[in-house]
Amino acid sequence: MAEIKIKPITDAAGCTAVEQLQLDAWKLADYREVVPTHILLTFHKNGGVLLGAYAGERLVGFVVGFIGLMGDGRFKHASHQMGIHPQFQGQGIGTMLKLAQRQAVQQQGLDLITWTYDPLEIGNARLNIHKLGAVCRNYIPNLYGDADGINAGLPTDRFQVNWHINSAHVENRLAGKDLVETAVPTYLILNPALENGRPSETPKSPTEPTHFVQIPRNFQALKVQNLPLALAWRLQTRQLFTNLFAHNYTATDFILQNECAFYLVEKT
Repeated sequence: MAEIKIKPITDAAGCTAVEQLQLDAWKLADYREVVPTHILLTFHKNGGVLLGAYAGERLVGFVVGFIGLMGDGRFKHASHQMGIHPQFQGQGIGTMLKLAQRQAVQQQGLDLITWTYDPLEIGNARLNIHKLGAVCRNYIPNLYGDADGINAGLPTDRFQVNWHINSAHVENRLAGKDLVETAVPTYLILNPALENGRPSETPKSPTEPTHFVQIPRNFQALKVQNLPLALAWRLQTRQLFTNLFAHNYTATDFILQNECAFYLVEKT
């Protein structure tokens, strides 16, 4: 692996490289899906955080966000996008970018970063929930409507996660103290997959302080192989998470066990 360095992107040339990386990372065919240079520069010049991951002189990853306002009047950092070139995915660059983002936001005196991601993408879930210690209690159905590239063909449902960057929970996760895989008892799984790979036809109702929600092991492959089945998983997990969050459960961990993938949800 080439040495990766994280540094701020501060000029038009760097932002133009981010435009191209968005196309590459998400296999987009339409420039209208891309955050353009003039917006990226505006973020940078007005309190936003725009960071690039470089292999030599080549931009291979980026993260961008801006200061946001919550309903109670407090400020947060709204992390809008993070993308890694496909040739460099799976090498820890996403972690490096998020840690650098955390440091930059802490220097601004803020303690909360929020962002959205597809809850059925296990790579993102593993990083965001398990490794970084973000938590989720907000499910947004079809946030972006019809989309292009890797998001094409299904409703663009998203988790909106909260990353309380100064909390003991996050500090422990980043220090590796809470990374032991939690065992997943079968009786606590709300939607155990059927033998044919379909989601359970009759998910259980939550009754315990902790439960597990199963998701497909490889959602992108499933979309290619069987789009109707991928849609069935999308709609079932949408209903489950919406109900769980309405009843004060929070997604606090993500677990891989015996080639299966699960969210841990806890009553809060």
